[in-house]
Amino acid sequence: MSNQGYEVFDDPYCYPGTFVLKNRAGLTDSRRLQAFELEMSSLRADEPLPNGRFGPAHYRAVHKHLFGDIYAWAGRYRTVRTAKGGNVFCYPEHIDKEMTKLFGRLHKGALHGPASSGDFVEMAAEFLAELNAIHAFREGNGRAQLAFLRLISVRAGHPVDLTKLRHGPFLDAMIKSFNGATGRLEAELRRLL
Repeated sequence: MSNQGYEVFDDPYCYPGTFVLKNRAGLTDSRRLQAFELEMSSLRADEPLPNGRFGPAHYRAVHKHLFGDIYAWAGRYRTVRTAKGGNVFCYPEHIDKEMTKLFGRLHKGALHGPASSGDFVEMAAEFLAELNAIHAFREGNGRAQLAFLRLISVRAGHPVDLTKLRHGPFLDAMIKSFNGATGRLEAELRRLL
């Protein structure tokens, strides 16, 4: 996908003089890359996702599964600073530490013992909001977040149905959650149960 909408400086992920991410297919047109990325990641999303221990390594494996056919760096944390819409994502030098803290809280919450659907939705909204604010990868964060949410939801006993996802309202709720306002995200997640 193109770098459109993202603010990135000195981006080694892009072809020189462009905002097009370097990719395994050698595509230099952003629209063609976007179509290729959507097709390949959708095919991979239909396959069983990697098993793991629901930690940062597992999350990286899910990202690599979804995007490894497209990007050589799939499954690896980004090394550049980036922002979108005025929201600055976690600096790359802090990603590993922040991911470890976030996934530690996940293990103390929804993955241990039964929780009500309301408790699960609240936890999932907080988890997704922070995971999005970290924005661990150069591209593909949203799709990796949703795929991992599906794994968490099954493990927690509250499987989400991603076919019910309303992309526009969900994206808007994710943007609002950047500053801690998770109410709309919780409402969107409730619709998926």
